[in-house]
Amino acid sequence: MVLRDIAYFCSNLGLMKKDTICALATASGLGAIAIIRVSGPEAFTICDPLFQSVKEGKSLLHQKTHTIHLGTFKNEGQLIDEVLVSLFKGPNSYTGEHVVEISCHGSTYIQQQILQLLLRKGCRTAEPGEFTFRAFMNGKMDLSQAEAVADLISSSNEKSHNMALSQMRGGFSSEIQNLREQLIKFASLIELELDFSTEDVEFADRTQLDGLLNRLKIVLRRLIDSFALGNVIKNGIPVAIVGEPNVGKSTLLNALLNEDRAIVSEIAGTTRDTVEDEIIIEGMPFRFIDTAGIRETQDTIESIGIEKTFEKIKQAKVVLYLFDASTANPAQVFEELKKLEVHTNNKPLIALANKVDKGDLLELQAAFAELPNILFVSAKEKNNLGQLTALLTDKVKLGLLSNEDVIVSNSRHFEALSKALDHIVLVQNGIEIGISGDLLAMDIRQSLFHLGEITGEITTDDLLDSIFRDFCIGK
Repeated sequence: MVLRDIAYFCSNLGLMKKDTICALATASGLGAIAIIRVSGPEAFTICDPLFQSVKEGKSLLHQKTHTIHLGTFKNEGQLIDEVLVSLFKGPNSYTGEHVVEISCHGSTYIQQQILQLLLRKGCRTAEPGEFTFRAFMNGKMDLSQAEAVADLISSSNEKSHNMALSQMRGGFSSEIQNLREQLIKFASLIELELDFSTEDVEFADRTQLDGLLNRLKIVLRRLIDSFALGNVIKNGIPVAIVGEPNVGKSTLLNALLNEDRAIVSEIAGTTRDTVEDEIIIEGMPFRFIDTAGIRETQDTIESIGIEKTFEKIKQAKVVLYLFDASTANPAQVFEELKKLEVHTNNKPLIALANKVDKGDLLELQAAFAELPNILFVSAKEKNNLGQLTALLTDKVKLGLLSNEDVIVSNSRHFEALSKALDHIVLVQNGIEIGISGDLLAMDIRQSLFHLGEITGEITTDDLLDSIFRDFCIGK
């Protein structure tokens, strides 16, 4: 099912409403300016009598698209505000419809007065994501690009911003579309064979098809494998800070965040639950997790905290093992690191010798010389923390990625790609054992179906509702 078919189908069901909608496009609340967006067939007709240009006799109905006009917004002659009105004639607009954007002063009173006036004159309040939904239904973007709009709005760092921007511009869509087009060519030949089943002919060269399937598998696996990275870029790289009680884990977290986020105390076992916060390092979000100190204890509450520590170690992408360099025994540290390796499952494990401010640095370095790759820091004095952050970015190897790389960050896309790959494998297995063309065609159609789900060429009403209901009102 292509986009125009979806649009027709949804229109008949009343999902694609042809009325004119309005909503605040900027963040709600007080601000310097606010933008109110109006979209629909009557956008110009509704706004024209309410707008009075500084140029006498100017009508919005007769102005060119993509122009801005200065004037006032009035309600039955009573001035509401001085505004700038931007005009976008469909289909050359964000939604593909006529769009008017009213830039007014950011007073909440002014915003409400203009919105209420628009509603009285025939507009309807836009539902969450309805502007982007209309853009999708009008063929201005596919479904994956629409989802990228929400990701772009919520992006909080350079990497997630670039990833969402690339997807919104169609980087991911074009790759998926290319896969589908290649597979459709062979699918059509397989289907043609079914029409001549009594004549025992093969229109689709099985060797060429097998080669295409191998290429598809490589691309699909690359995209699927990128999901883990895309997810951490989107949500932050979890870094667990672990160690015995009172070695300075909470102090380290506070030092990295430059604020007193975690409670610091000389009393062992103060941290009984995990404390998390996020910072941006070289454009990348790191989510640091301060955990309960690992030790033998009879305290029930503290024991629960220690169990959570091991859970966080499993979830983390990087583990920082912190120990007190002024009191620790090198042999004991070595044993603790060996124990942690069992739980880290080959994740980067960084050993941090803390509290070097309490002793002579050279002597401490000599004492722990047999332990490789130890970083000496003072969380209290914030010594060597720059080297730690540099080491973290190196460990996750984000520098290997360019802005041109296609990265999957959406769990819906991940699931669809995985299902498509499963059916590609079934097709390939079927070729090897020589199964009939009708069975091959069935698995090819399923693979095409799952690829089409990503871009919205094949979709359902429930899927659309699930995607767009999480959007903000003005988008």
